[in-house]
Amino acid sequence: MIAPKTIQVSCVQMHWGRSLEWNLERTLWHIGLAKREGSRVVLFPEANLTSYYFPYAAKLSPTAVRRSLDRTCEAVRTAGIWAIVGTLRKTKNRLLNLAHVIAPSGAVVYEYAKVHMAGRDEQRYCRGGNKLALFELDGVLCTLVICRDGRHPELYRLPAMAGAQILFHPSCSSDEIEAVAWKRNSGRAQQPVGPNSRIFHCVANTVGQSLDGKQTSSGTSFIREPSGLPLAEAGAYQEEMITAVLDLDRADRSYVRDSLNAPRFLSGYWKQMIRAMKNRADRPPR
Repeated sequence: MIAPKTIQVSCVQMHWGRSLEWNLERTLWHIGLAKREGSRVVLFPEANLTSYYFPYAAKLSPTAVRRSLDRTCEAVRTAGIWAIVGTLRKTKNRLLNLAHVIAPSGAVVYEYAKVHMAGRDEQRYCRGGNKLALFELDGVLCTLVICRDGRHPELYRLPAMAGAQILFHPSCSSDEIEAVAWKRNSGRAQQPVGPNSRIFHCVANTVGQSLDGKQTSSGTSFIREPSGLPLAEAGAYQEEMITAVLDLDRADRSYVRDSLNAPRFLSGYWKQMIRAMKNRADRPPR
């Protein structure tokens, strides 16, 4: 497939503590909205179907979660676009925090499991994944990280060295109210990756309070171009969808290509890591 010159992306900002039924309804509605707005890809927040509120999400039956994902796939097939959605999946050894890449055919064609756990609840209920993300979307190489993963540049810079031009970053920056207020004031919730990689960065974050009122989330989803400048930004409190057109010629990956070549004594190690990453990239999350 010949990669397009541009691609329109939407990022959906949703509440993080609602029920599976509520989340599914909102997800289906936003898939339709993204289609009507002319987007080719719609990105949803971390665990947008199951919610990220673990006292609730950990009790969901795998059958119910699977059914909600199937309905989402059918909506994606009807819309004829790409979607990236999130669930928490039960395994024999705790939960996996997953991002599912759904093709316009309605098939889940790629899955990535979050590597670095954040917060007490996630560390209690979840374990890390077994690979970095590298996949094609309409012939464009892309990568994925989930929330806290974005604090670890190697998780997206290695895929960028291998050719990835877009980083999709579903997130749920939930924390105690004081901590989230500090994140908003300091801009620390998610940092743009373009200034250290020269790729696009698409973040879908969450808003709203937990059911017990003890935590909230910082919002401010964004789509940023490879310089780090914003193409679209969401507010701090409301559910909404933002959209931008990505000019893929801008994602020249120049900073990671420079790192790959200098200093020379590290070049061979980078290439070894890229080979190791590619060898695992298509494995199912375990």
